[in-house]
Amino acid sequence: MTASGPTSSRMDRIRVSRSGPSGTSSRRPLTASDRKQLARERLVVLTRLMDEAVHVPMLGTRVGLDALLGLVPVAGDLVSAGIGLYIVAQARELGASRWLQARMIGNLLVDVAVGAVPIAGDLADIYFKANRRNLKLLQDAIGEPYIEVAEPLPVRRC
Repeated sequence: MTASGPTSSRMDRIRVSRSGPSGTSSRRPLTASDRKQLARERLVVLTRLMDEAVHVPMLGTRVGLDALLGLVPVAGDLVSAGIGLYIVAQARELGASRWLQARMIGNLLVDVAVGAVPIAGDLADIYFKANRRNLKLLQDAIGEPYIEVAEPLPVRRC
């Protein structure tokens, strides 16, 4: 238990530091808009990590931890689904409707079901990118323009 009480969340206890006019640092509690902005940034970073972390030239696409975790039978798909559910929970904090959350969970279920097939599922994990689809659904629902997760790849001329 903390001094701020048993019902306060961890995010309420985190403070944002700002420099005052005399160079000293002052702290203020995070506002609701600060928490929402942090949640948005976490979602973009987590989506990039899970679906588009590394460019694979032989495949002509980007892959992330989701495809690599899919190589580990059963446990890898479960860990990947758990991270996907965390993304859905963050979407709920940003105001996603129940219908949107159900669609996001549907994407995760397709990803897990297809990923469970031994070799074809691993290839499908590379191209399906459920987390990226979910981020795009969320950004459409909350009225933000879609934030491209991966940086544009340089065009190479032969």
